[in-house]
Order: sequence, then C-alpha cells, then structure tokens
Amino acid sequence: MNLSLAGKHAVVCGASQGIGRDCALALAELGASVTVLARNEQALAEVVASLSKGDGQSHELLAVDFADPTRVGLAIKARVRSAPAQILVNNTGGPPEGPAHSAMSEEYLAAFTKHLLCNQVLVQALLPGMKAAGYGRIINIISVSVKEPIPGLGVSHTVRGAVASWAKTLARELGPDRITVNNVLPGFTDTARLHALIASKAKRMGVSDEEVMAQMRAQVPLGRFAEPRETAQVVAFLASPAASYVNGINLPVDGGRTLSL
Repeated sequence: MNLSLAGKHAVVCGASQGIGRDCALALAELGASVTVLARNEQALAEVVASLSKGDGQSHELLAVDFADPTRVGLAIKARVRSAPAQILVNNTGGPPEGPAHSAMSEEYLAAFTKHLLCNQVLVQALLPGMKAAGYGRIINIISVSVKEPIPGLGVSHTVRGAVASWAKTLARELGPDRITVNNVLPGFTDTARLHALIASKAKRMGVSDEEVMAQMRAQVPLGRFAEPRETAQVVAFLASPAASYVNGINLPVDGGRTLSL
C-alpha cells in the first residue's frame, strides 16, 4: 500500500491543537512538508518544532485569523507561490453552542465566514498547484452532525451541512483533474472543545462533568472517546496515493455512534 507523501506539500488549518495538530503530525510522518495555520503563532511554532523532518521536508507556519478571509487568502497565496501544495486539510473550531432558532444573524455569518468562505479561498489558492502536479487532496474535517444533528449545536449543524454540500459539488467538478474532495466526520473526540461542551452541558443539567461524559460514552459502541490522532490517521490515508479512488464521501470516525447508514 502506497502511503508515502514524500515530495508533497500539505496545508493544515486549525493546526495549533486537537485534531488539526495531529493531522499535521501524521502527514509529516508520511513524508510531507507541512504548512500549519491558526491564530496562535506560539502554539504553531511548537507544532512545527515537533514535526518529523526527513530528507526534503520543510515546515512553515502562518498565523492567521479565519475571521478575515482576505488575510487568509493573501497569506496562503504568498506561501504557495514558492511552494505549491497538493494537500489541503480544512479544519476550524466549531461555532458556539445554542439552538438554531435563537442564534443571531451575526453568528451565522461568522460561522460561514470561518468555515465555508475561508475553505473556498484556500481551495482557489491551491488549485493551480494541484492541477499542475496532477495530484490533489482536499479533506474537510466537519462533524457527524452532517448525518445526525446533535442537540444544542444549531449554527454548527447549519454550516457543517453547507460545507458537506460544497465538498460534494467540488468532488464532481475537480475529479477530472485527479483532485479528490472528501469529508471526515469526527464523533466525540478528546479535545478542548469537547470538554468545554461537556462542562456547559453539565452546568445546565446541574450534574457533574463525569456524569455527562458517562452518558456520552454510553452512546458509542466502542465505549470511549476518540483520540485526535485516530481521526488524523484517517485524514492521512485520504491524503495518500492509496486513497486515489475515494472521492466525494462523508466518512464518520465515531466509534460506531452514528445510527444512520
């Protein structure tokens, strides 16, 4: 099985922590040069320092705020001008919790900007390099809520669904150029965001965090939360030559929690 990413350049968003960080690590382990994006420059520097550095690998960081697509676009265009990229991992922290009906219009706009508009800007910047290489992998880390809505995450569900439809459209448009577009749908994953959601739910219910975690684990056939690296390994596979015929899918990485097919 050919998993080698030697000679490839990967751009990984939201790479300062959690799933994004572990995606950067996994791609570098397979031989890719990696550019990591997020707001926190110090955290990104620590990630870059921890990446595997074999022959021909060169890692960089771009400290950018996804609330400003224009700045994201300028930063990535400058980077790929000298180092075209063939792999893009779109990954951004989820919107605040709350029901859909009570969310302000500004919350929806902020979510679409960070998740969909920035994704579009990044794709447009990287497409020339992908087409020239005859190799492209666009992987969007979204959520199992694309298949089954999670109560209390109304804005998140809305924008995740939009990203999934956007990706499916791109998969058909870009397939002839040997560029695949796929979505990875994490379930309960042991990240800072999950623990923040657990704490908020526990406070609303008047119970302990441990009780909420036990209820959540009971929904997962494997009986535990995922480690970020477990999702990252799926992303790394989809980025590799071995996944050359996988295109336009929504792939849950949820321990069997999703009930739908």
